[in-house]
Amino acid sequence: MNREHKREGILGSALLVIALGLGVANLGAQESRKVLLNPVPVYPETAKKFRLSGVVKVQIVIAPDGHIKETKVIGGHPLLVFAVEDTLRGWKYAPASNETTMQLEFNFHP
Repeated sequence: MNREHKREGILGSALLVIALGLGVANLGAQESRKVLLNPVPVYPETAKKFRLSGVVKVQIVIAPDGHIKETKVIGGHPLLVFAVEDTLRGWKYAPASNETTMQLEFNFHP
């Protein structure tokens, strides 16, 4: 991964944290894939009402065309997991020659 791509990934995660108080981190990847579209999960109203916070960890498989082909929840509260899974349907990565597996972490705080 070159410095420019690494800097873009770090900046993108930092902007997500600033924008909505939700942290998104790439915990590991086979290869670097540039994110083209990554909307932030909406903090569920029910979770807000109960001041629920927590971390959702998911493993994703990105198809060569850049769409998320598969998600596997590693951990997190079901209310927060639903918000993450719903949002990941809208994510898109840059095309690549083969599939990429990544682990993402989403932090929710009231």
